[in-house]
Amino acid sequence: MEEKKFDFNSIIGFVLIAGILTWMLFKNPSKDEALTDTTTQEQVDTTNITAASKKNTLIVNPQDSLALEQAKSQLGAFAYSASLPSAQNGITHIENDVLSLKISNQGGYIYEAKLKKYKTYDSIPVYLIKDGKNANFNINLGTTDNRTLNTKDLFFEPTVTKNGENTILSMKLKVSQSQFLEYRYELSPNDYMIDFAIRSQGLQNVINSSQPINLNWDLETIRQAKSASYENRYTEVLFEYEGGKDDYLGQGKSTDDTAIDVTWIAFKQHFFTSILLTDTPFKNASFTSKNLAQISEADDKDIKATKAFTASIPLELTGGELNYAMDWYYGPTDYKTLDSYDRNLDEVVPLGWGIFGWINRYIFINFFGFLSGFLPYGLAIVVMTIIVRIVLSPVTYKSYVSQAKMKVLRPEINEINEKYKDNAMKKQQETMALYSKAGASPMSGCLPALMQIPVFYALFNFFPSTFQLRQKSFLWADDLSSYDTIAELPFTIPFYGDHISLFPILASIAIFIYMTMTTGQTMQTQQPGMPNMKFMMYLSPLMMLFFFNNYASGLSLYYFISNLITIGIMLVIKYVIIDEDKIHAKIQENKKKPKKENKFQKRMKAMMEQAEAQKNASKK
Repeated sequence: MEEKKFDFNSIIGFVLIAGILTWMLFKNPSKDEALTDTTTQEQVDTTNITAASKKNTLIVNPQDSLALEQAKSQLGAFAYSASLPSAQNGITHIENDVLSLKISNQGGYIYEAKLKKYKTYDSIPVYLIKDGKNANFNINLGTTDNRTLNTKDLFFEPTVTKNGENTILSMKLKVSQSQFLEYRYELSPNDYMIDFAIRSQGLQNVINSSQPINLNWDLETIRQAKSASYENRYTEVLFEYEGGKDDYLGQGKSTDDTAIDVTWIAFKQHFFTSILLTDTPFKNASFTSKNLAQISEADDKDIKATKAFTASIPLELTGGELNYAMDWYYGPTDYKTLDSYDRNLDEVVPLGWGIFGWINRYIFINFFGFLSGFLPYGLAIVVMTIIVRIVLSPVTYKSYVSQAKMKVLRPEINEINEKYKDNAMKKQQETMALYSKAGASPMSGCLPALMQIPVFYALFNFFPSTFQLRQKSFLWADDLSSYDTIAELPFTIPFYGDHISLFPILASIAIFIYMTMTTGQTMQTQQPGMPNMKFMMYLSPLMMLFFFNNYASGLSLYYFISNLITIGIMLVIKYVIIDEDKIHAKIQENKKKPKKENKFQKRMKAMMEQAEAQKNASKK
């Protein structure tokens, strides 16, 4: 299985950037008992849980022999767990400074996960799991007495202890006092990562080793952002497999995949992520992702959840027992936080593939982190944009010089086109000869434009993925990670939305002005097979206006400032640095000098002359 690094969202952005840069290219044209020894026993919170989520349960009074026999007929050896005091609809609450968890007695899994430091777009706490309604964690196992049981329907006995500052919760599904299946949770202070283990003790003669044991993890992602459709673009399943490779399911309405030697599985939302990690790789696993609704700007306000994820994982016995050391991560999709665990989790953040991701990881993340350390986030974007454009100004200069040369040569090129309008081969020969004598090239402006593509596309991925921009305001934008709004529309415009964002309008105007400036500099007669530059001049700003209306305002702010600076740089180059009369004089001087042709040029000239001779001979 090959890694897939280029998702649909990336394709849209890349097409948009390519559309803008196509203008630049052609205008010339040129991502043990597992409890540590302790001495204190803490009180376990018990709370009622919604009865609707607790189906297929069996609770018995240990004094009721008839009920106990009935439980044995249904649960076999695990009937013991249904007779304990813990066999009730209760939860155990553990927390640290950043994370609050509630674990259900029934099923032993995380019933609620709340991030204590963050709020949603409408100012309520961020829940990755809420009231057990959007998550499920279950082991399906067979027993030696030919039963198939689901741990989600059975009751675990909770025990809370301390290991220094760490809180440990042991959830045991018991067959007897010394025989059990255990889920063990250990929560450290100020940490989003939870040590988690699944292990059994004394169940060699209870678990049927010849029947598959499947772990199923399901999650419906709760909406956290102002734009559900925008958040949904970044909500997906990712996983690591085969010793460090990573992959994802993509953005289809319903997608699935399988992998071998899986070491982590991430159910990622835009800015928050739930991840299951394992020290012992799962030999194989299968995943699904499904949109819960046809999410668009039209029905955005009614969306409560975006996607439904599932992971199915066959577990293996070791010596007749289950023994898996794992971890849970419930926290922000923040690059530095995820990277700090040194588990390749930074791949969860969509920074772009190849060189684009490299630029973000090693340049822009650190640079923006430095600037935002002493500047407000909006100003940090402005300053970062200014510096990036200054660094790229030599590239802009080279491109503009190439444009100026082509402008000077345009009258002579037009003469050649008119003189040899019926002879394409001769026209090409004379044009190439003119370029060679003048020391100009229509392609000399292409390379500078191509050099900017990695920077443009890296930043296209950087701003929407930067967690630090979440809910940070600047000017009229109340959240730089989401769209800004200056007016709400009483209707929805297809592909545009039900609101008007100002930053995309400003960015579109700026790029239109820039393209208008370069049109007068370089526009030539439309050549067959070449892009229509006048069409591109209008299309690119229009694409930006529509596409970015629902995108992060931080990204639109970047493009607006970037285009303004580019316009300023070009004006300085045109009126202060470059003298077109001097360029013209230099070209005329170059034309007088004998031009030494290299072997390739000689070969090409000979081939063209031979083709011309053959063409003339065929006419006779």
